[in-house]
Amino acid sequence: MREKFGVVISVCILLWGTCLCSFVVKQNCLKVTSLWSINGDFDSVIGNFGVHRHGGTLIGTVVYPRPNKRGCKTFDEFHISFESRHARLPVVVLVDRGDCFFALKAWFAQRAGAAAILIADDINEPLITMATPEDGQAHGEYEQDITIPSVFISKSLGDRIKEALNNGDIVDVKLDWREESLLHPIDRIDYEFWMNSNYDCGPKCDSQLEFIKNFKGAARILEQKGYIRFTPHYMTWYCPDAFVLRKRCRSQCINHGRYCAPGLGPGYNGKDVMIQNLRQACLFKVANESGKPWLWWDYITEFANHCRSEEKYTKECSDKVIRSLTGIDPEKIDSCMGDTEADVENPVLEAEREARIRKGSHGEITIMPTLLINNRQYRGKLEKGAVLKAICGGFQERAKRSFCLSEDDEEFDAEADGSQDMVLNGGRNSGEQVEEQGRCRRVNGKAAVLVGETENQGPDGGDWEKQNFGAVVGVTIPLKLDHLDICFPAIAIGSCSGNQQ
Repeated sequence: MREKFGVVISVCILLWGTCLCSFVVKQNCLKVTSLWSINGDFDSVIGNFGVHRHGGTLIGTVVYPRPNKRGCKTFDEFHISFESRHARLPVVVLVDRGDCFFALKAWFAQRAGAAAILIADDINEPLITMATPEDGQAHGEYEQDITIPSVFISKSLGDRIKEALNNGDIVDVKLDWREESLLHPIDRIDYEFWMNSNYDCGPKCDSQLEFIKNFKGAARILEQKGYIRFTPHYMTWYCPDAFVLRKRCRSQCINHGRYCAPGLGPGYNGKDVMIQNLRQACLFKVANESGKPWLWWDYITEFANHCRSEEKYTKECSDKVIRSLTGIDPEKIDSCMGDTEADVENPVLEAEREARIRKGSHGEITIMPTLLINNRQYRGKLEKGAVLKAICGGFQERAKRSFCLSEDDEEFDAEADGSQDMVLNGGRNSGEQVEEQGRCRRVNGKAAVLVGETENQGPDGGDWEKQNFGAVVGVTIPLKLDHLDICFPAIAIGSCSGNQQ
């Protein structure tokens, strides 16, 4: 079985007809070192799932579990554990491609205590982007629980690493997300979210809505303070001219087949979804023009709360939400939407189509949901803490915002969010070495290590204990320690924001 992967070939078959499309495979740098045989930087591609350390690095020792070399069974079945021991590097497990989904391999590796997973191709070919299983596929429910980073490497590199390990060599790798840091030349982050308004299409739609609900508060605060600028987008397809009058097109499209929402599975018909997509796009346009773009987040969550059932997925229910929640006149939105039955182009949806196919570092948008930060595709878990981390990685160092650097939660608790990438091996005393951009602290004029919570502190971290370590560079690491009665000092390497003594 070949896994689902994120490369879209040059001609992709849609519900009707064909369309030309492209997909950018974003390569990353993987540094490999060993005692004798391998030293150098190698191309790799980070997966579209898990939590990636945007702006930081992770160093670990590679383990190749031969009894479960494809990683398609739980490692407990083979009595294999990747939990690190004190004063050792964390384990980065290497498995081979094949037999099961990429995400399932990562899930089993995480459950066994791995800090990251490398997946080696089983044929010689260009690197691909690893994606999650399609909705409805078996075992897809674990996707949102994956918190370790995943990296795809070539067959040749995988073979070299396996050969070195077989010869008794020790192989270490450094995963580096600093080049993937989504830097922006100005002091504000632009991010875009590609989605649809279908709330009944399975796990992908559920995760999309869950992200919107959880991120709403942070989005409002950051937008009101001028730190970020958000734009929602909606995917549209078209119906070929020869099929415009057929029932299938008429039930899935508006404006005589120009804008369609096909292939969305069970739930509402495509035409209703397309009309709601247009209504949401127009609501954002009207709210943005009024200087309150964050009202879009309120509308989406309240519409889902009150109008999600099929019989309430209507204009009437939408108008009630708009009047009660935002104070925006629904007539302005109706005017923006125009006549969805007319045989004319819709300016709002034409702009969406142009935005989807525009050329840039991310290529054409072909997957929902997709998040762009500073015009680059975000890779990883669609979850509040992970996305905030990526946004923080987008600021130039001089423009780092308080919510990226502060230990406090006076606005919202980005530090203590459950997906934060600096949880060492799921909360184990692993001695993991990490380097994080923009998180150094000083105590009494010296660099300090800020260490994690004790068992007497709350689940969100509480106060940080501070210790002086001379010239050692400090890193803020919210450890989730379940059973330690003392704080465990993290080990930092290299430099951090120029704050080295």
